[in-house]
Amino acid sequence: MILQRITLFNFKNYENSDITFCSGLNCLTGLNGSGKTNLLDAIYYLSLTKSAFNSVDSQNIKHESNFFSIRAEFEMKEKQHKLQCSLKQGEKKNFKVNDSPYEKLSEHIGKFPVVLIAPNDDDLIRESSEVRRKFFDSIVSQTNKSYLEQLIRYNHFLKQRNSLLKRINETGKRDLDLLRQYDDEIINLSIILSKHRKEFVESLLPIFLSHYQNISGGKEIADIQYATKVDEKDFKKNFAKSIERDIILQRTTMGIHRDDYSFTINDNPLKKFGSQGQQKSFLISLKLSQFEYVKKEKGITPILLLDDIFDKLDDERIRKLIEMITQNKFKQIFLTDARKERTKNILSSLETEIKIFNIENNSISDQIDPS
Repeated sequence: MILQRITLFNFKNYENSDITFCSGLNCLTGLNGSGKTNLLDAIYYLSLTKSAFNSVDSQNIKHESNFFSIRAEFEMKEKQHKLQCSLKQGEKKNFKVNDSPYEKLSEHIGKFPVVLIAPNDDDLIRESSEVRRKFFDSIVSQTNKSYLEQLIRYNHFLKQRNSLLKRINETGKRDLDLLRQYDDEIINLSIILSKHRKEFVESLLPIFLSHYQNISGGKEIADIQYATKVDEKDFKKNFAKSIERDIILQRTTMGIHRDDYSFTINDNPLKKFGSQGQQKSFLISLKLSQFEYVKKEKGITPILLLDDIFDKLDDERIRKLIEMITQNKFKQIFLTDARKERTKNILSSLETEIKIFNIENNSISDQIDPS
């Protein structure tokens, strides 16, 4: 899959920009705050129908404007596709592929896959289990429509049950029949979804381990484990017993929304014992595993978005990563770096198609010679 062209209107700091890309390595250079990451986010938006960095859609509209629009032209499997996403202040988001709108945005997920490696990936290590669940759910949802539909259904019933628990807590009136209906749905969907998650991690882990060994040079052992109480023998019984606690807390305390994924380095928690380089290597390996997994499952090569990945990596780990690029393990890549000369030095020896863009004062100039 190749992104050939993108046009931005009032998206973040871009008022009106029209950019044509090469099919190989596209490098975006410029000072911090110039808009490099915003351009990557526009590409991400076209794939996932949302920003990677801002969950409030309206906040992606350029200051003092009332709408944004992203248009793009893709080539995939020798066919041309036109994508358009637009949002007007106070209105519903509009998303079209080849001029045909979707009834539900979830129908678009997985059709034009991208993988983003960014500085805020650290949240996967530092933040709560919810961040890790959303990340892994996003991967599975792009490759398994049934999983996405069941997950949406699960979240619907979870929201309804939590609302009922709050009402019971406030009024003391118990609608046990309705509560049992929600319980049955949440229990059954938890069992189905946890099975998908377990199978997914088992499939992803060998790919991840291979990437980590390559980037780290085999200096340490990394691991990912999926943790859930859903597969415990007494899950259904314990769920039923939790009703009194759930009413007091006004939320559902059991189910797959409580799952987590543990990251370790040499059998120790990565968050506590991993160095910055080890954590960065872990995250890059995880994202490269996502790339390979999606490519295998979808039969489509995702676009790879690399945002400031050279920071916190030592020379040897950078060399390993660049080596993977030169071996054509990826197709189209977008890479940002605040240090233009570093980018030119690193890429000067690569035998692949390269186009370097300089971003300054909300405008983009291209075709800088990388040699």
